Amino acid sequence: MNDGVRNFRNTPLIGPQPTIITFDGPGSGTGPGQGTIAFAINPAGTISGRYADAGGAIHAILRYPNGAIIAFDAPGAGTGPRQGTRPFSINPAGATAGYYNDARGVFHGFLRTPDGVITTFNVPGAGTAPGEGTFAGNINPLGAIAGRYVDVSDVAHGFLRTPDGTFTTFDAPNAGTGPGQGTFVFTGFCFNPAGAIAGASLDASDVYHGMLRAPDGTITTFDIPGAGTGPFQGTLPLGINQAGTIEGDYIDSSDVNHGFVRASDGTITTFDIPGAGTGPFQGSSPQGINTSGTVTGEYADASDVNHGFVRASDGTITTFDVPGAGTGPFQGTIPLSNNPVGAITGYYIDASNVSHGFLRTP
Repeated sequence: MNDGVRNFRNTPLIGPQPTIITFDGPGSGTGPGQGTIAFAINPAGTISGRYADAGGAIHAILRYPNGAIIAFDAPGAGTGPRQGTRPFSINPAGATAGYYNDARGVFHGFLRTPDGVITTFNVPGAGTAPGEGTFAGNINPLGAIAGRYVDVSDVAHGFLRTPDGTFTTFDAPNAGTGPGQGTFVFTGFCFNPAGAIAGASLDASDVYHGMLRAPDGTITTFDIPGAGTGPFQGTLPLGINQAGTIEGDYIDSSDVNHGFVRASDGTITTFDIPGAGTGPFQGSSPQGINTSGTVTGEYADASDVNHGFVRASDGTITTFDVPGAGTGPFQGTIPLSNNPVGAITGYYIDASNVSHGFLRTP
C-alpha cells in the first residue's frame, strides 16, 4: 500500500436476491436509443428520470413509491430529437433539478418544486449557442443547486445557486481554458447537504483531475494513483455523501476504468469489480454513493456488456443483472443511484437497444 491506497478484489456475495421492479415512462419510445432512464432516488423512494419518445424527444418523469408515474416538460424545452427535459437530481422533499435544451440546442437549468412549480434559470456568463448554456444537475436538502455552465468559448465552469437564486461561479486552479476544457460538476450526486461539491477539471492537456470544493469555497484537487496522464484519462469524481466521502472512477493509461473511494481525510481506496473487462473503455464505473458509504454502479465485461454492482463500505461486492437486460455489446444493466436504505435505481438496455427504468430494493 502506498499513499493510503488499498486495493480490494472480492467475489460476489451469495444470498437472498433483492426485489427488482422495471418500469417505463408514459409515452416511452420502443425503438433503438429510445425508452426510459431513471437517474436518482431520494430517501422516500421517489425516483427522477426521463424518457425518449418515438420521435426522440426527451421528457421528465417522477416515479412515486406507490408506482405512480407523472411526466412533465420544462417551459421552453425543445421537441426535436435529443431535445427536452432531464431531471438529474431529487432531494428528500421531492424537489428536482436538472436541465433542458431548447429548439436551438441551448441548455438551461430548471428547478421543480414538489407542488409542480417549475423555475428556469441561466447562469450569468453561460453561452447561448447550441451545446452551450447551463447544466444544473445537483440539488441538496436545502434546495441549493450545483452544476456547470459552458461559456461562449465552449469552456466549462462550476456554479452554485443558493435557494434565493444567487449564483457563485468557480474554477479549479488547474482547469484548462480551451474549448471543451474547464471545470466539470457532473450530474446527480456531486453536492452534499453540507454544501461540499465534488467534480473534475480538464486541464490544458485534456487530462482529468479530481476536485473538491468545500462549503467555504476552498478548492482541493487530487489524482488517484494509477490514473493515466493522456488525453481524456485521469480522475473523475461522480458523487459525494454526507460524510464527505467521494466516489468515482479513474481511467488508466490503457483507457481502462477503475473504481475509487476517497474518504474525507484524503485516504483513497481503489477497486475493480470481479468480471470487469481490461480492454479500452471497459472496467468498473461507480455512479452513486449513499449515507453509509455504499457505492453502486456498473462494470463492462470483456464483451462490452454492462452489469450492476453494489460495494458495501467494508469492500464487499455484490453484482447483479436486471431480468430482461440485453447481453450484446453496450447493452445490460446500468445502476445510477442508491438511497440511504439501499434502494437502487438506474436503467437497463434490452436486446433491441431500448432503455427501461428499474428499482432494486434490498
